[in-house]
Amino acid sequence: MVDELHEECGVIGIWGLPRAVHATAMGLHAMQHRGQESSGVAVSDGLEVRHVRAMGLVSRLTEQLASSPELPGSAAIGHVRYSTAGGSLLLNAQPFLIRHKRGPLAIAHNGNLINAGQLRRQMEELGHIFQSTSDTETILHLIARHPGDDLDEAVRHSLAQVKGSYCVVLLARDRLYVGRDPLGIRPLCLGRLDKSWVVASESCAFDLLGAIYVRDIEPGELLVIDEKGPRSLRIAESGKPAHCIFEYVYFSRPDSLIFGHSCDKIRRRLGKQLAHEAPADADVVIAVPDSSNTAALGFAQRSGIRFEIGLLRNHYVGRTFIDPTQAGRESKVKLKFNPIAGVLKGRRVVLVDDSIVRGTTLRSLCKMVREAGAVEIHVRISSPPVRHPCFYGMDFPTEAELLASNMTVEDMRKYLGVESLGYLSIEGMVSAARELEGNFCTGCFSGAYPDEELNKAHRDQISLGL
Repeated sequence: MVDELHEECGVIGIWGLPRAVHATAMGLHAMQHRGQESSGVAVSDGLEVRHVRAMGLVSRLTEQLASSPELPGSAAIGHVRYSTAGGSLLLNAQPFLIRHKRGPLAIAHNGNLINAGQLRRQMEELGHIFQSTSDTETILHLIARHPGDDLDEAVRHSLAQVKGSYCVVLLARDRLYVGRDPLGIRPLCLGRLDKSWVVASESCAFDLLGAIYVRDIEPGELLVIDEKGPRSLRIAESGKPAHCIFEYVYFSRPDSLIFGHSCDKIRRRLGKQLAHEAPADADVVIAVPDSSNTAALGFAQRSGIRFEIGLLRNHYVGRTFIDPTQAGRESKVKLKFNPIAGVLKGRRVVLVDDSIVRGTTLRSLCKMVREAGAVEIHVRISSPPVRHPCFYGMDFPTEAELLASNMTVEDMRKYLGVESLGYLSIEGMVSAARELEGNFCTGCFSGAYPDEELNKAHRDQISLGL
């Protein structure tokens, strides 16, 4: 019963850079926020593809690379993982590597395949043997069973068969594949580093490597990069994009370009729109660090209320400290956060957070702020109420566990023990990212998903009380 949203995964691919494995690991460090369960790299020297994987943070992977034989090669892919499908085991750590009739092939995937279970059952009936419980392995089986010797067509045709969200990088001996689902749900971008090419879930990886952002991988595009450079194929025709708006609210780093636009700029707009829709009469604005810092700055700018650092976060507390008891949860909050009494004592405080999941962490934080001397607490959330699960690669709880699915805003205010609680509207959230013309998936807020079959299944679940 962890009261936080988990950051699905992050992928990176590099082509044409000497000692590519080390640059790939560096890029993974920049995207550590997208997954802390495991990480891995695969590298090609033109003849063979090799991979190294490790549980835990990227630092564990770099330690393993330092103590292992050198992995030569100028092409590599990498992955940081939080499991949204499959358990937290080394066998589920990516990249996966197979050897089939067209040679070695490694894959790293960010997203969630909503028809993976159906495809897996069909292939198991035909005698396929799966080595992991991850949905990503399904793609490799589809590629391996595709007839003929044309690897480009095998990859393209296999990706066309899966449904859901995917940003994938695949590494063969002599080429790198980069694919994105037709809805463009998860972010994936292309960069240039001198004569080399880099792809990553977030452009913050480019900044660390010194690469320059070129463009986003288009929805439904399969980019093939080899010694002749990039060439573009189509997996499927893309309709209206459905970018995950939660990338702007929470997941992505504010210094990244997400879906081609500044996450920092849009997150500030979320805070400004929140101040417009849910103003508060207060003395200071503080954030729940770190994901809410930028939105809190936007709230302060629009409201004219001074922004202060009222909570400090301990960045050296990992995820392993999980206790299902209420006392354990409160201890975890105290390990991660500490209030600054000089900022809070005797003040009316606006506490800005990006979302409420189960509410247990925020309730403990509000209690902590109160005990530090705040005379009033006004909680403001820079997104709408999260009432529905995500099927596209975020680890959202079920509706039964989501606070906003089971309480009114007033009931939540009482549960948190604060003077007021205000959310951003769906319309206000979408308008904050107006450059993208509202081409978003807002399913976790609205219950309306971009896939009609999924919409129907979700409605049927609700009607049955599941």
